[in-house]
Amino acid sequence: MTNKAAPWALAAPLGLAYAAFFVAPLLMLLAVSFHTDERMTAFGLDQWRRFLFDSFHWKVVADTLLLGLKTVAATLLLAVPLALAWRAASPFWQRALLFVVIMPLLTSVVVRTFAWIVILGREGLVNQLVLGLGLAADPLRLLQTELGLVISLTQIEMPLLLLPLLSVMARIDPNLVDASASLGASPWRTLFRVLLPLAASGLAAGCLLVFASSTTAFISQSVIGGGRLVYLPAMVWQQAMVVANWPFAATAAVALLLSVSAVIAVIAHAGRLAAGHAGATAHG
Repeated sequence: MTNKAAPWALAAPLGLAYAAFFVAPLLMLLAVSFHTDERMTAFGLDQWRRFLFDSFHWKVVADTLLLGLKTVAATLLLAVPLALAWRAASPFWQRALLFVVIMPLLTSVVVRTFAWIVILGREGLVNQLVLGLGLAADPLRLLQTELGLVISLTQIEMPLLLLPLLSVMARIDPNLVDASASLGASPWRTLFRVLLPLAASGLAAGCLLVFASSTTAFISQSVIGGGRLVYLPAMVWQQAMVVANWPFAATAAVALLLSVSAVIAVIAHAGRLAAGHAGATAHG
């Protein structure tokens, strides 16, 4: 075997497995979406016309993507301060914080989701705190609302953003922060001009994971959001399991894949630009 053929031979088993268990099912899903009837006896564009020319379906797509973006924003607001606290902590507290970050991953998402029902309910911890502080006269309605869903998803998806961010933060040279301070930069300027640009790759990776996971979080969307909030994963399940219209369910699934992939591509491109700019600045 030549040296040039060796890498291909090593990658062939993984490539075949990828094609068999990922590419082939996607192609089958795409083919099903082009059937015109529920019995899948003929091909056509009827399902795609039904999906694309209905404003309700576009609203569901927009709501699904907005849910992911809102979850990413809320997760960022909490993850960045936690990452900075982890970076400034002693090794003991760094290990303790890392354990706290990883611990939710050891619990089933179903258990975590149902725990948020208890926390966000009318008699839950949040409403008891709000009523106890006199912030509201009546219990807040958090279940079956987008606000409650974003709150629960923020906690559920937090490790997906923190882990890559902490990994990148650990590799940032502390001398760069000291140099920024010695040149007269304030802590806020150092944060936005030094630390965050250098951590852009970790931020982008975490945002990708949070966005992809939150937009497809069928269990959380169904349990916390309930029937009042309609997102694409719930539409796919309803069309496939309740209505038994597999071609339209496949169409909605492909639309979910394409729309989420488009936003992911934008986030990844922004992350590469930020990382490249940070690298150019550091070398300059």
